[in-house]
Amino acid sequence: MPAWSQPAALAPVFPLAAPNAAMPQPPELAARAFVLQDLSSQQTLAARNADQPVEPASMTKLMTAYLVFQALKAGKLQLAQEVPVSERAWRTGITGGSRSFLVAHSRVKVDDLLRGMAVQSGNDASVALAEAVGGTVENFVEMMNRQAQVFGLKSTTFKNPEGLAVAGQASTARELSVIALRLVTDFPQALPYYAAREFTFGGIRQPNRNLLLWRDPTVDGLKTSYTDASGYCLVATAQRTTPAGARRLLSVVVGATSPEARANESQKLLNWGFGAFDMVRLFDANKPVTTAPVWKGQASSVRLGRVTPVVVVVPRGQAGGLKATVSRNDPLLAPLTQGQAVGTLKITLTGQPWQDVALHTLEAVPGAGWFGRLWDAIRLGVK
Repeated sequence: MPAWSQPAALAPVFPLAAPNAAMPQPPELAARAFVLQDLSSQQTLAARNADQPVEPASMTKLMTAYLVFQALKAGKLQLAQEVPVSERAWRTGITGGSRSFLVAHSRVKVDDLLRGMAVQSGNDASVALAEAVGGTVENFVEMMNRQAQVFGLKSTTFKNPEGLAVAGQASTARELSVIALRLVTDFPQALPYYAAREFTFGGIRQPNRNLLLWRDPTVDGLKTSYTDASGYCLVATAQRTTPAGARRLLSVVVGATSPEARANESQKLLNWGFGAFDMVRLFDANKPVTTAPVWKGQASSVRLGRVTPVVVVVPRGQAGGLKATVSRNDPLLAPLTQGQAVGTLKITLTGQPWQDVALHTLEAVPGAGWFGRLWDAIRLGVK
């Protein structure tokens, strides 16, 4: 049966000028590739060479961090837990690159290892965490690649947890942005680790290499990296207050020429994203976008919406051109579980497709008894 659709009433936050859906052009950046994501709306605002292969270098540690926070959530690891520093972790630290100066055969708290990896970009801390979660580095790398598949990443392959250059380890700016987005979204408790300007371990103080932490108070992460092949890179994120609420952007800049350049180009991209677009809150969290009829259920209807606000970003001054239509997967047959995707909010801007947002049931609808199911089956047959 074809999907049912109806217009959805929108309430733009901004009283805006005549609509024009032309996308703003991003600034010229002195970088090989970049991508800018709006995390509030899950929209890509700008990209260049975002799908070209890149050596992920220390940006690899974002996936390592994701799996560590996943293990913490599952109770397989505790922040106060002391884990052993293996000979392998120690040797990884002394072979070059950044390190936390871990001592072989010592024991270090998971919390300190996370800070060492996030602030100091410690290769030794990354390996120690990988062994704590996966048992061995090899098992952990398999976990990293399985998680990449779960994220739908087609061009990302990990060979180690710390990002040291090795044949076959690859990603793209766009796919690195997906990993960073999932880390920030799924585990917001990770952000304070990346926002720290310095960390002292073993009496050695090291500053965070993310220069934006000193320049922009809205920046609270995320990860620097460098290899000869990838150049100077920065995954940055910032949250600023807007009339529609808090808005977070995430940028990935790859292939800058210096630490100063990667910070400057990232700042330029973030400032452009906040200035060139307006955030519009269309519907609040857990508020119905529409109500749909249900067949063969204990209730005759169900509310459709989102557990998070429905938010879009549009070119500045263009929110007046927004329209939305609800498309449902009719007929909706009980039983329905809470949170089940049963429709789509199709959003257009000045008549052009802009964004599709999945709609979910806001409550469960159990199946009806045999008579109710029979009666609705007859009614559906008549229709």
